[in-house]
Amino acid sequence: MTDKKLPNQWPTAVDLFSGSGAVTAALKRRHFRVVAAVDNDPVACKTFRLNHPSTRMIERNVRAVDLAEIRRKDLRGKDLDLLVVCAPCQPFSSQNRKRGRDLRSRLILEAGRFARVLKPRLIFFENVPGLASPRYVKLLARLRRELGADYVLGDAEQLDAADFGVPQRRVRCIMLAARRKEPPSLPAPTTPRGARVTVRATIGKLRKLVSGEADPDDSLHVARDHRPIALKRLASIPKNGGSRSSIPRRLQLVCHRPLDPRNFSDVYGRMAWDDVAPTLTTGCADVTRGRFAHPEENRAVTLREAALLQSFPPKYRFMGTSREIQTQIGNAVPARLIDALVPTFRAGIAGSRT
Repeated sequence: MTDKKLPNQWPTAVDLFSGSGAVTAALKRRHFRVVAAVDNDPVACKTFRLNHPSTRMIERNVRAVDLAEIRRKDLRGKDLDLLVVCAPCQPFSSQNRKRGRDLRSRLILEAGRFARVLKPRLIFFENVPGLASPRYVKLLARLRRELGADYVLGDAEQLDAADFGVPQRRVRCIMLAARRKEPPSLPAPTTPRGARVTVRATIGKLRKLVSGEADPDDSLHVARDHRPIALKRLASIPKNGGSRSSIPRRLQLVCHRPLDPRNFSDVYGRMAWDDVAPTLTTGCADVTRGRFAHPEENRAVTLREAALLQSFPPKYRFMGTSREIQTQIGNAVPARLIDALVPTFRAGIAGSRT
């Protein structure tokens, strides 16, 4: 469906920490009316507006959002159906040296303020698995208090997006909070091992490219212009899943010696055609940042390939530099994961209208 005025009978949603809009894209596709989105990244907000002009984008810090205005202007005084809270994952990441001391971890508590004013029937929280670690027991206890007696916050559960139609290995922490009832259970995998969507099925039919070449029909399908030394390294890596362990010593970066499997093990690795992609990060089109080399071509995956592996719609458009677009892709919640969770959202909303 094109981005036009959506039917009023569709359930409403507000998308917090919306980034470039992958969650909103999935919800709209599954007949939700996303009335407002909040993010403070100016480039991601430009991407969001480009793809979702019918949703009001509130470009500011979540703590400064006027909730009464959302209730009056976007919800017309009615209670919200679904609140999406995909707070920044960096504070909870095992790679964050300030983990446990990163003040951004408290942004998730803003859900309580939104709940008190917008009164959502269901709240969906998504983050990295670290959120469920013992380190954050007190934070989650405070979140329960902030949500108040009207909400039942379920336990943090882990799921792999690859089990739900996403062509990427991406383990996430999911929590649901329902108003005045127990939250629904998460669904069973739709694409368990043996039935997963592969890299080949996702990007195998795109135009072949050599380093520095661009697809004239797609401004995002542009191969990185690698330096000669990088091309020599890539040429030495076996196709279809090979690793940097095959790079001759004379071509290896000094920081990659010795070949300790714990030492940047995925850097310069190739994706495998008949497997899912590795977890896409904010460096997802850079072979020096992970296993982000094309399965057979001597180049990193393109921005379009990365976006498809993150399950953005095929025609999704992005604003910003290559680095900024990589960040938007790596930070996104896979749209197909949201697709798979929509029946659960509807179950949580049903029967709680007051």
